[in-house]
Amino acid sequence: MFKSAKTFILLAAMSGLLLAIGAMLDGPTGGPFLTIMLVVAIGMNFFSYFYSDKLAIKMARAKPMEKSSYPDIYAMVDRLARRAGEPMPALYISPSPQLNAFATGRNPRNAAVCINQGLYEALTPEELEGVIGHELQHVYNRDILIGSVAAMIGTAITYLAFALRWIPIFGSSDDSGPNPLVAIAASIVAPIAAMIIQASITRSRESLADHTGAELTGKPLALASALAKLEAGAKDPRRLRAGGTPAETNQAMQHLYIAAPFGGRAAMKLFSTHPPIPERIAALEHQARQMGQLGPRPDERWG
Repeated sequence: MFKSAKTFILLAAMSGLLLAIGAMLDGPTGGPFLTIMLVVAIGMNFFSYFYSDKLAIKMARAKPMEKSSYPDIYAMVDRLARRAGEPMPALYISPSPQLNAFATGRNPRNAAVCINQGLYEALTPEELEGVIGHELQHVYNRDILIGSVAAMIGTAITYLAFALRWIPIFGSSDDSGPNPLVAIAASIVAPIAAMIIQASITRSRESLADHTGAELTGKPLALASALAKLEAGAKDPRRLRAGGTPAETNQAMQHLYIAAPFGGRAAMKLFSTHPPIPERIAALEHQARQMGQLGPRPDERWG
């Protein structure tokens, strides 16, 4: 699938950027910088990969979802998991009034889906199933692993770029070392490039979860309707004044959610963790047309 290939290309681009910076630091004779920074990045993200689910659930102030209180959700998740041939994740409910949900966990056998109380109360059963299908596919598509790899490489790039700033002071006086001006420029540009690529990977995985989630449920228009409600909720002043959980107000965790909490805070699309909702809805409507669930657009009728 195109989106999966795009993810591979973007990860390769990040890896190439990392190796290029490491080569600048290590010089033609080789050196320890790349190895050291990779070890640091792997160590930092190892903890995140194995324990991010517990941290995210705690910051969302979520509690285990009781089957007796939410039999409808349990039935939906069980049905979809069986259809996918995958294990059923642990289910949590967050007291947040915001219209949102997220999935976390390092693999399908160690995964959790968390739904906000506000989302549960606002969506129809079909819309809720669309959201759950999306979140399940994040787990089944191994998006937590992919995000962890991207974060590891991004962390290493940032650390290495910071080290580049010291080259004009401690660099070699001969011609074997990198040009100080190039090193300074790279130290500024590289972290920004890494952030852009990492955000693009996250957007690509969100689009893939939309598409494969709609395939799983067979109802792309239900997810499109849910996303429209999420966007409206993010613009509702009354709902915004109600606030959210620490997970929702922490910008570093907004990529987990099906839509950026409170509409997102990225100043530019390049740095946004989610595709614009209108684009996501349009893609789902196109998918519905391909599935014979929606007629052609007005501009396609006479084409």
